[in-house]
Amino acid sequence: MTMTASTYLIYVLASLCITVFVAHTLSRNGRLFLVNAFKDEALADSVNHLLVVGFYLLNLGFVLFMMRTDRAIADFEGMIVYLSGSLGFVLMAVAIVHFINMFAIHRVGAYQQQRQQEGEPEKKEPLLNVDLGG
Repeated sequence: MTMTASTYLIYVLASLCITVFVAHTLSRNGRLFLVNAFKDEALADSVNHLLVVGFYLLNLGFVLFMMRTDRAIADFEGMIVYLSGSLGFVLMAVAIVHFINMFAIHRVGAYQQQRQQEGEPEKKEPLLNVDLGG
């Protein structure tokens, strides 16, 4: 196996481990934040699951997209340079997306709180309005 192929294999494995760890941590610790923002546990759990799936798709797609180099990696130093640059870039991009999501969820929570303070009754509409007939 060439040094370039070994580097790509390490990059993919490290990215997968980081992605799974971060997704699990964000899902577990973000649930309370989502419940507070949406005031509905079922909705919060659903949004939490959608965020995890979106995180996996975005992160793994980005990792695969970034898996390229213009030159062959000939030695251990080249491997370290490639891995640190590529993994660092992926981690920063995912962190930026995470903070954008957190800001959006915070805005939803602030809007819900403002509606409650203004005395506007909270509407509880069904998620699906389906007539099953009978």
